[in-house]
Amino acid sequence: AYCPHCDGPLFKGKPVAVIGGGNSGVEAAIDLAGIVKHVTLLEFGAELRADAVLVKKLESLPNVTIIKNAQTTEFTGTGGKLDGLNYTDRVSGEARRVEVEGCFVQIGLVPNTEWLRGTVELSKHGEIIVDAKGATSVPGVFAAGDATTVPF
Repeated sequence: AYCPHCDGPLFKGKPVAVIGGGNSGVEAAIDLAGIVKHVTLLEFGAELRADAVLVKKLESLPNVTIIKNAQTTEFTGTGGKLDGLNYTDRVSGEARRVEVEGCFVQIGLVPNTEWLRGTVELSKHGEIIVDAKGATSVPGVFAAGDATTVPF
């Protein structure tokens, strides 16, 4: 799944994984921890890249496990249902497995807004900067959705 707010309730009381240790992944894990049985967050790098306040909150949750240096390699399942994922420990090279019934991919996306560069104001990540009403830096031009700075 890609939306913890939309799909998270479908996994109430079940173990899930979140792939990605940036702000999106850590926020998803925090939100899911209040719904699901257990969250395992897998980060490819040696450290979580999320803001320190989010990492501190995540680390305080009793039903969360954080695995760093994890390269996800395979999703497994039977009967059309996910039952786990395999990953490689990037330090030891060892293959490992986490049993989960859901997985949320939060590795970040690059918005397709390059064609707007020089037309409307973009964030450093290429997101269209909008105000609370969806207005851009150009009067009369509005934007909505994943390409904007609105988080949800």
